[in-house]
This record gives sequence, structure tokens and C-alpha cells, in this order.
Amino acid sequence: MTCPSRSDLGLLVLRLGTGGVLVAHGTQKLFGWFGGGGIDATARGMEAMGFRPGRPSAIASGLAEAGGGALLALGLATPAAGAAAAGGMAAATSVHAPSGFFAQEGGFEHPGHLGWTAASIALMGAGRYSLDHVTCHRLDQPWMVPVAFAASAVAAAVIIQKRAKALAADREEEASRSEF
Repeated sequence: MTCPSRSDLGLLVLRLGTGGVLVAHGTQKLFGWFGGGGIDATARGMEAMGFRPGRPSAIASGLAEAGGGALLALGLATPAAGAAAAGGMAAATSVHAPSGFFAQEGGFEHPGHLGWTAASIALMGAGRYSLDHVTCHRLDQPWMVPVAFAASAVAAAVIIQKRAKALAADREEEASRSEF
């Protein structure tokens, strides 16, 4: 086995594992599969976490995970897929960041790792064992990498900032109620 074959095989395994985990998480949110709550429960949860309105936030989160994960696993439109998944995980990381790093403390270890891995795959490319390779990289052009990451970063920043404002308004409202 030559080195390029090992690298391509390694990328395939990494894409399948990362994409599979993302698909599972996204379909929990969207459809209630694998013990998830489905869209209605996810929407209520998103609302409680400050992502408002809850239903569109739940749909966007589920699509970033399930859609980005499926495309990563297939190795199709890899820059957009990895950037979408990384952006979704940036929002998830913002929820868990106050609890520190480690997952057992409620920290951002898991979403951070998924986002980092998805971004890394987007930067590396899907390798030879991918639909991007089969389609002659029509959806994996060099210019797509910075465009996908810029769009994802802007969207994640806007969503995280909007959430922070919603949570601050909730705290302010709660404080004003407790004064009476």
C-alpha cells in the first residue's frame, strides 16, 4: 500500500466516522431518531438555550449536522460540508463553553472536537475515495474553501451574538421581576 493510498484511506475512515456522528446528532434533532427529541422538543430546547426563534434554530442546527455530516461522509462538496458542520459546532460550543472543556462537566469537548475535525477535513479535502474525486472536484474548487469558511464564520458569529443578547435580556427581565 503506497503512502497516498494510506492517506486517502485514512481520510475515508475519518470522514465516515465524523460524518456518521454528525448525521446521528442531526437526525436526533430533526426526526427524533436514535433517542432524540425530534424537531418540536429540539425547538423548545433551542429556545431555552437562547436560540430564538427556536424552531428555525433547531432546523438550522439539525441541517448543519445531518446535512454537513452526510456530505462529509460521502466526500461531496467537502469545503461547504465541513464549514457548515464546523459553524454548527461553533454555536454548540458556545452553549457548553461556560462549563469548561471536559464533557463530564458539561463542557465543549465533544462539539469542539467535531467542529475542529469537520473543519480539518474541509481544508484537507476528501481524498481519492470520495464523490468529490469521482465528480472531478466540481463542488470542491480551491476558491470554495475561503468562501465556505467565511460564510460559516459570519453566520456562526451572528447566531452566537444574537443568542448572547437573548440571554442577557432574559437575565435582565428576571432581575427586574425579582426586585419586586
